[in-house]
Amino acid sequence: MSDPLWGPHSVDESARLIRNYRYAVERMMRALGGWIALTPEISAKLLMGRHVWDNAQHADALGRRLPELRAQAHVSEPASAAFVAFLDAVEEAEQPEQTVERLVGVYRVLKPHLLASYAAHLERVNQVYEPPTHRILSRCAEDERRHIGAGLTVLHHLTRTPALEARARQWQGRLEALLGGSGGVTGLGLPPAPVGAGALSATLSDDAEALIQLERTGPAWAMPEELGSAVRQLATTVIAHDETGLRRCCVPDVTYPEGFETGLTRQKLETYRVVALATVGRQRLVKLRFEGPDGSVAIVTRWAPGEDGWRAAAVDWTAVHTAPPA
Repeated sequence: MSDPLWGPHSVDESARLIRNYRYAVERMMRALGGWIALTPEISAKLLMGRHVWDNAQHADALGRRLPELRAQAHVSEPASAAFVAFLDAVEEAEQPEQTVERLVGVYRVLKPHLLASYAAHLERVNQVYEPPTHRILSRCAEDERRHIGAGLTVLHHLTRTPALEARARQWQGRLEALLGGSGGVTGLGLPPAPVGAGALSATLSDDAEALIQLERTGPAWAMPEELGSAVRQLATTVIAHDETGLRRCCVPDVTYPEGFETGLTRQKLETYRVVALATVGRQRLVKLRFEGPDGSVAIVTRWAPGEDGWRAAAVDWTAVHTAPPA
């Protein structure tokens, strides 16, 4: 009879694996965030914006788990120099015309590898003394599975010709060779793909199709009156530096990017305007541009309808432009 307290990983080894995962997630998050401005295709641009936020939550959850494993909080660590080189190669696709390569690197190679790594870890994790790790990795795996499906939907839309698909396969082959030679995110080798991963038709495919439709037709979706009122209220609180009011405009568990509230407090803003609006399923993406004597800031918000009206489910800022001194 097996010992229910037995586990394949010591506390130190568990902490190392968490740092390894966090390193990959953090690099991926930063790459996606940096690519948004470089990517001309609306469907890919908005998809990246959604997934940057999700992966930021993964990095934060992994970082907060470390002190519970007697390790320093929010530390990232690559398993090997070869894995760093693999991620460097993923990030090479920085030209505007390399959207296909960007999507291939993340959605055909990196995210499937992370999903497989999480699944392998979940099969071995001890259910008695590591339920927090199990919960965190389960959430990460669920999100990555959805990300992959949506990403592959958009990638299929963008690889419309045999030449583009051949280019995608060539890039994928190069990255997969580097990944295999690195030993993967943990340095312990590449785990097999989880059951069902070969047919990721994606629960988020409806969202991806909505983004593709936006790219194809470019319609200006009308903003519902109630949403317009909620957006105006949020914008007013931002200009007034009313952090309490801002929280009331958002869902209870909303998370702001690092430095967001402090940055807005320091930035004097006087006016705003809506510069972009998109429909993603039942939700809406609204981009606001604020102006003031100190410069301008662009804020992207994702709104979800509920019983108490529209609330911001995600808030991020994309750019801050400081006015030059007089």
